[in-house]
Amino acid sequence: MGNKTSNRKVLILAGDGIGPECMDQVRRITDWFSSQRQVSFELSEGKVGGASIDADGTPLTDETMADAMAVDAVLFGAVGGPKWEDLDFADRPERGLLRLRKDMDLFANLRPALVFDALADASSLKHDLVAGLDLMIVRELTGGIYFGEPRGIETLPDGTKRGINTQVYTTPEIERVARVAFDLAGKRQGRVCSVEKANVMESGQLWRDVVKQVHDNEFPDIELSNMYADACAMQLIRQPKQFDVIVTDNLFGDILSDAAAMLTGSLGMLPSASLGAIDQNGKRHALYEPVHGTAPDIAGQGIANPIATILSFSMMLRYSFDLGADADLVDQAVANVLAGGLRTGDIMQEGKAKVSTTVMGDAILQELDKLNS
Repeated sequence: MGNKTSNRKVLILAGDGIGPECMDQVRRITDWFSSQRQVSFELSEGKVGGASIDADGTPLTDETMADAMAVDAVLFGAVGGPKWEDLDFADRPERGLLRLRKDMDLFANLRPALVFDALADASSLKHDLVAGLDLMIVRELTGGIYFGEPRGIETLPDGTKRGINTQVYTTPEIERVARVAFDLAGKRQGRVCSVEKANVMESGQLWRDVVKQVHDNEFPDIELSNMYADACAMQLIRQPKQFDVIVTDNLFGDILSDAAAMLTGSLGMLPSASLGAIDQNGKRHALYEPVHGTAPDIAGQGIANPIATILSFSMMLRYSFDLGADADLVDQAVANVLAGGLRTGDIMQEGKAKVSTTVMGDAILQELDKLNS
């Protein structure tokens, strides 16, 4: 088996805080896939965030950026922490992630909100509202009000100040993120809800018009509905299972994806993917990362929940390498371990067994063995 070659190139950027210890469990799973499923990866590693600042004086070196551009997928941990909080905004660990997103042109952020049966009681909503929840938010990631110009704070003639941010979208920016949403829906339940504020914003009206055009011309078989962002926030809490895929802009996607995350009971459980455009060779840049942060208060103690990072690896299998069956295997192994009552501290429930990061990894590997036998 040692001479087995792989053309699946993956860069691991574990980052800071609990990033590295969670990523260690993913490495164990990649080893398992190599030996048990003949699915191998050419893994390389780099530094990002605070780790890169400490080693190289910058949140992301040009060399690491070049490595990220050259691989098929980047597996990302988390960046930041109290140690680097006093740095200038432009030099902080988070700038490393922002540069990766920008230079790789990762315009579509995929945030699933998935409730495992065993954790339906962990949500702050009633069990019946969230049991079986499986929705996906597709957030436009490189445009909108976070990047629009003009922006800034100006002093007015009377000495008061005015803050300016510009919400701006072009037809191509909307078209490409809409295509990702429709494409995803085709592999799911076949429904897309496009979310904006077309009632009060011209950019929202354009968003609605362009999404409809893409639907009518390219994806007529997918069911399309529209909802205002405030109504969507309400419906996410009222009846979340009505949604399959939600596609929305950068600002509303930021807010709605966090609201949806809390339906699941724990940020520690949620993966994400950020995807670029498909090139002429059928390849795309992609970055996969857990939604949770660096959790500096528990870093290095071996008690972090590795499941979000493991599920991010599962998303990588699915969206970068078209290995849907292998992704399903990982997802099922996680579900089985949770059903068996094992919990890390962040998702601990009465009557369950509290385990360490490594023991959670052990249990998932054992389930993979069982499912694969």
